[in-house]
Formats: sequence, C-alpha cells, structure tokens
Amino acid sequence: MIDRSTIDRIMAAADIVDVVSDFVTLRRSGANFKGLCPFHDEKTPSFMVSPAKQLCKCFSCGGGGNVVNFVMQHEQMTYPEALKWLGRKYGIEVKERELTDEQKAAASAREAMFVVNEWARDYFVDTLNNSVDGRAIGMAYFRSRGLRDDIIRKFQLGYALNQRDALAGAALKKGFDAKHVERTGLCFRTDDGRLLDRYHGRVIFPIHSVSGRVVAFGGRFLGDAKTANTGKYVNSPESEIYSKKRELYGLYTAKQAIVKHDRCYLVEGYLDVISMYQNGVENVVASSGTSLTQEQVRLIHRFTSNVTVLYDGDAAGIKASLRGIDILLAEGLNIKVLLLPDGEDPDSFAQSHSAQELQTYIEEHQTDFMSFKTDLLMQDAAHDPMKRATVIRDIVRSIAVIPSDIVRQVYIHELSARIGMEESTIVNEVAAEMRKAKATVRSTPSSVASPKEKEGVSPTSVPPSSAVADAPVFDEEGNLVAPPSSAETSGTPLPDAAADVFAAASPALRRLQACERHLMELVVRYGECPMLMMERKADRPLEAASTPTLEEAPTEYVPMPDSPLVASYIAGELQAEGITLMEELHRAILTEAVEHADEPDFHTATYFPLHSNPEISVLASRLTDERYQLSSMQQEAYIPEEYRLSELVPHVLNDYKYALLALEKEGLLLQLRSPSTQANPESVLQLMQRLVVLNEMEMSFAKVLGDRVVNR
Repeated sequence: MIDRSTIDRIMAAADIVDVVSDFVTLRRSGANFKGLCPFHDEKTPSFMVSPAKQLCKCFSCGGGGNVVNFVMQHEQMTYPEALKWLGRKYGIEVKERELTDEQKAAASAREAMFVVNEWARDYFVDTLNNSVDGRAIGMAYFRSRGLRDDIIRKFQLGYALNQRDALAGAALKKGFDAKHVERTGLCFRTDDGRLLDRYHGRVIFPIHSVSGRVVAFGGRFLGDAKTANTGKYVNSPESEIYSKKRELYGLYTAKQAIVKHDRCYLVEGYLDVISMYQNGVENVVASSGTSLTQEQVRLIHRFTSNVTVLYDGDAAGIKASLRGIDILLAEGLNIKVLLLPDGEDPDSFAQSHSAQELQTYIEEHQTDFMSFKTDLLMQDAAHDPMKRATVIRDIVRSIAVIPSDIVRQVYIHELSARIGMEESTIVNEVAAEMRKAKATVRSTPSSVASPKEKEGVSPTSVPPSSAVADAPVFDEEGNLVAPPSSAETSGTPLPDAAADVFAAASPALRRLQACERHLMELVVRYGECPMLMMERKADRPLEAASTPTLEEAPTEYVPMPDSPLVASYIAGELQAEGITLMEELHRAILTEAVEHADEPDFHTATYFPLHSNPEISVLASRLTDERYQLSSMQQEAYIPEEYRLSELVPHVLNDYKYALLALEKEGLLLQLRSPSTQANPESVLQLMQRLVVLNEMEMSFAKVLGDRVVNR
C-alpha cells in the first residue's frame, strides 16, 4: 500500500487546474475555470474547476471530485494507479508499505507473470514483422482480412512460429524462470517433461486488462483446424492474473470512447472488435468467444449504462443474443439489439461498408430488447396458443430481472400493447417471477436486527425475533425482493400493497438510508471536531447580523470544556442502543474516524477523500461535496454547521433512530395483513401488542422531532 506521507506529498504538489488542463480546454470564469465536460458530450460548458477548493464538478452529469478522483474517472484507473500517475507527473517517488514475506512472494510471482506476458507480446509482434514466416503467413493473413498496418500496431497483433518450442527456448534464453512461463499459459509441460509452446503456428491477439497490462493471449489457427485436429482458437488458461469471466477484449482501447459516447457495442470475436474500431466505431468490446458473464457486464457498467448487442444474424448469433439479454437486464443496463443480415458478422459487415454506412445501419436497425425478443420469438408461435404462452413467459422472466420499478412498468405496458393481453395479468406474472427468483436468496438487513435484544423498550430497540422472522425483505435500493416467509410457505399471494410490482419499494427503508447518509456526512465532515456548542468569547457579543464567516469563526469561538468529538459521540450513542449501521463502508469510516479522531492534525474531511480504499475515497468525496452555494445575504445570516453541532448531531441521530422504528413498524403492518398471520390469533395478538408499543414510542419521538421531515 502507498504510505500516507507519499499521498500527502502528491496532494500537496498536484494542482487540479494543471491536471484537468491536460485533458480539457479551460477558460477562467470568475474565481474558477470552466470547460466542456470530458465525461459526456455537451455543447455548453458545464464543467467547473475550483483552484481554491481543488475540486472539479460537472453540473450536468455530476462527474468530478478531487484531483485523484478526476484521474480515476477520466483514465479509468484504480486509486493506487491514479496516485502513481500523479506521482510521475510531479516527479514524486511513490513509496509503498513494507509487505510480509508471503505478500512479497505473491506479488513478485504475479509481477513476474506480467513481465513474461509483456515480453511475449513483444516477441510475437517482432516475429510478425521481422521473420520470414511472420510476414509471409501472419501479416498476409491480417492484410487479407483488410486490416491496416496502424491498426495491427494499435492492437499489438503478432505471430507465433510453427516450431513447437520457439517461444519456450527464447524465454529460457532470456533468463525467465520456466515456472513463470508455464504459469502464464504460454507454454505447457508434456508427459516427458518438455516445455512446448501453446500457440505455435497461430496469429496472436494479446488480451489487455482495463488498465492496459497484458493478462492473456488468443491464438487463431490459419489452416484447416479439423484436419489438423486442433481448435480454431486457443486462449490462455485461467491463472493468477487472468480470469476469462472478468475480462473483455478491447476494453482497454475502447474505454474512453465508451465514456464519451455513453454506449458500448458488444460483439463476439477479436476481429469483430478490430474491424469495427478500424471503421470508426471505437466503443466496441468482445466477450472473446465465451458466454457473457455477470462480471463482464459489471465491467461494462463501470463505463456506461447503454449497451448494443451486435451479434451474427445466424442461429448461433441469435441464441447468443438471447442468452446475454437477461444478464444485461439484471445489471440495470439499457439494452438494444442488432442482428446483422444472415451470413454477415460485425467483421465482414464493417469491412464491406464505409464508416458512415456502418454508423447509419446501426442507428436505423438497432431495436430495444422488447421489440427484438417479441418479434423474434412470436414468429413461430403466432398460431399455436401453447407456444405463444411459453414465449410470453420467457419475456416475462426477462422483465422480472430488471431492478428498476419504473423500467419494469414501461416494458410491461409495452408488452401488453404488443400481444394484446391485460396489463394486470402481466403484472401478476412478473411479481410471481420476482418472488420465485428472490425469496430464497435474500435476508433481512443485519443493521435492523440486532444479535442481542435489550430488556425493556427503548426508542431504538430492534424488532424482536418473532417480528423479524416474517419481515419483508428489501434490497439495497429499498425494493421489495422477498415477501414474508409465512405468505411464501403457505402459497398465499401477498396483500395488494406488497404484491403490486410497482409499489414494491419500502419508504421506511429509503428514509433510513437517507438518515444514515446524513449521519455519515457529519462523520466525514466534522468527525474530529468537538461536538458541543462553541462558547462565544466575552470580548464581543454575538449578533445575527455579524455572524462570522468560516475564515473568521475560529478567532471568535472557543470549545466548551470536555466537549466529546463528533465521531466518538455518534459511535457511543449507536453502541449504547445496540444499533449497527446498514452500510459496510459507513461502518468502516466510523470505526476509522473514532480510532484517529484524537490524533493531532487529523481531519476527516481531508483524510477520507484520499483514503487508500477507492470506494471509501469516492464515497467521502461525495459526502464532502458542497451541493449548494449561498447568496451573500444568506451567508450573513448563516451559522456554519461546525458551530452548532451540539444541536445538529443529536437531531440527526434521533432522525436515524426514528427511521429504524418506522422500518420495524412497516414490517409489522405487512405481517398483520398476511392471510397466514391472520389465521393465527395468537400471532396477531403478539404483533398487535408490539405495534401498540411502537405507536407509543412513535408518539414520544414526535414530541422530540416536531414537524421536521428528513428528505435528502
């Protein structure tokens, strides 16, 4: 890991205006700078850079952050990679923490494999360009496929000699350890101990990680694969640095174009990617001949939410399109599908059409998944009621995996119009599919159910075990993903409010999430600050009209004696009530803030946005972002948050506790409406008694909270 002192040196040296200017043309706008956003296409500049705050933000798409966040987003780097990039720019040596012997050995082995792969890439490229067989066989093949020399260089294409141990001999002669050469998959051992090349006699396609490192290779046989009793394509085996399901061919070269155009074209093979890239469609990636995986889809989702599936028009291409649609839908992506004319693939189609013709054809013929799937599957089922029902169920299953309630509703409405079926019938089928898929794999959020039940009742008591057993199950976004177990086991449908697929969201859970986020804003912004009200110095009376600005305030206020720190106070209150924060990142931030709060020169507002964990860094940057700009009149009457923490922190804590109470009450009400519960008088009585207690607690909270509503 990169040590803190090195991070501090980089942040002190890096100027956000200087860094952003490498990628964006900036013009001064008052105290700030303005330019066209690099994260999306726009004609009117909305990307602002503040040299005073060392922050940037697009007020259209929301992209930006501090200098490290900007480099991470623009260059699609990890947090350590972005720090190293800035270190190189400003001539700062990036020092990393001392690792254990085991960690050093593992890191050394991985790095050795990367080094071997990068050497092998150069070896294959050199063989293609400078050997007789390379030029006569490999280069001739690439040119016969219509590839230009600059594209061959861009994708670092190569050739492996037909000699069975050519690369193995060259690698050993170069001084590489045979075990590292073997572990990369470049070579393999025979039964008699010989080290032989895996790719002999093939043209080579290097496979890069998203950061540009060579993790694997694909090799295409140029002869008759059946006669030679070999596969047409051979790919690297799984290794410590390569997992087929986690890599997409061409993503390294396509990532910036994907972000720029906010769309990714998904094809099947290496040459499909290369030919489309050569023809002007640069935002294209391939699943490298494997079935599309959830990990690959999530990798695409890092860069865009819009995907066009571009597969062959034959039966295999259609099958691959259908297979990938549900995986893409489940990840929340917006999908369009384009099937090329029968007998064409993206490679051949790109080669036989101009760039403009290719772009025009894609725009005019791509359709949303609903139109594609309905039109395709209904062709053979139009006059067969049973086949028609099967097709409709298949489409319903696809709709059911969509995580967004609104998108599901849109597709249900469209399906109803297309097939002439009542919308309510489709809604019920979708809800049934959702229950089947989710009921057995979800559990109640651990933050609501505490492992220990306190004696007596407090405003923050968690639901008793009897209430939790049949509580509704929600996902991270507040969507109902599983009904009460009693309803599920009895086979009885949910009550109307719970069964409606469009009302399947928990307002109480969403409010709880908003309250927890507000609580974490206080921790990240003021975690090391004294919690109680600052006491005014006696030499100057406090007047509303003369409220000091942020810069003046420290000279006007002093903390009261024995003031607890914000992070410690919040952690203590939650622990005393047996409450656990819902989000893992929130728990990590609070724990670390409490550990370091007493240290001199520790400031949560600068520490967490630069955290070594990139997820914490990005979250903290968002939590510290100033969303609103006060007018001069508002600034005069405004007392900064840090000087009213004794009022603010308890209020937010009470909001959070009240939201926990509301979530338990919501679960109890759903249980009481369950037919299986209503059939059991003893259970109804027990739940009603608990509900009475919750109502009393709610009234107590109402007196404390007044009419305030949390809506963040």
